[in-house]
Amino acid sequence: MPKDRKIGIAMDFSESSKNALRWAIDNLADKGDTFYIIHALPTSEVDPRNSLWLKSGSPLIPLVEFREPETMEKYGVKIDIPVLDMLDTGSRQKEIHVVTKIYWGDAREKLVIAVKTLKLDSIVMGSRGLSALQRIIMGSVSSFVIQHAPCPVTVVKD
Repeated sequence: MPKDRKIGIAMDFSESSKNALRWAIDNLADKGDTFYIIHALPTSEVDPRNSLWLKSGSPLIPLVEFREPETMEKYGVKIDIPVLDMLDTGSRQKEIHVVTKIYWGDAREKLVIAVKTLKLDSIVMGSRGLSALQRIIMGSVSSFVIQHAPCPVTVVKD
């Protein structure tokens, strides 16, 4: 029975975010669900043609379009073949929809904004495994999202 859930995946293309994506596909994906791949880039990396999207983020980009090198270049995202293959395989095998939303700015804030504006049922993210001192100095993205997101947050450890 399809549940049609909206599941966010925080993706910075690090090993921990790839592990989180793999975990979500293996453990959460169900027929009819939509996976929202959420990627935040620093404001300094915004291409002038994308400045329109600074506040709201990019339009939703379907996986078929996101796979195109021109689309990834347009939004300033580096091509990551293993992630694209994982999304392709997961979407076919689990019969899920996959769309991407790109934001520019602080990842912590943008992930919480994405949860609220996209009305996500849950969000899955990786853990960088920071020490207590590093979390104090740099701030933990996952801790911030756990504190501020109005939905369940799953942090997948490496």
